[in-house]
Amino acid sequence: MVIKSNCKKIEVLVDEPLWRRVREKAMEVASEGYTLQPTLGGEGARGRWFDDQVTGGAGSKVIFTTVLDDDAAGRFLDALEPLLETYGLMVTVSSVEVIRAATE
Repeated sequence: MVIKSNCKKIEVLVDEPLWRRVREKAMEVASEGYTLQPTLGGEGARGRWFDDQVTGGAGSKVIFTTVLDDDAAGRFLDALEPLLETYGLMVTVSSVEVIRAATE
């Protein structure tokens, strides 16, 4: 038996040294988990960047991903708002259907 849920997938591009702040905000709003993914580089409104193994991650970015119900997603986005400009975060929000095995 499977369980299907409509949720919001939230992905946050964040400087590697700061991802724990994002995790703390997610956990405050009842996130049950997250995934952290390394990145190689990119370019956007704040210019070009690359993962630089030389500085110990100071210039590196990671993608923090969590899946939340609509209410928790709203609370998480509200909690992230003060960090958006200060730390140059980029956040994407997608509507997703999550399919999981039912646990007994």
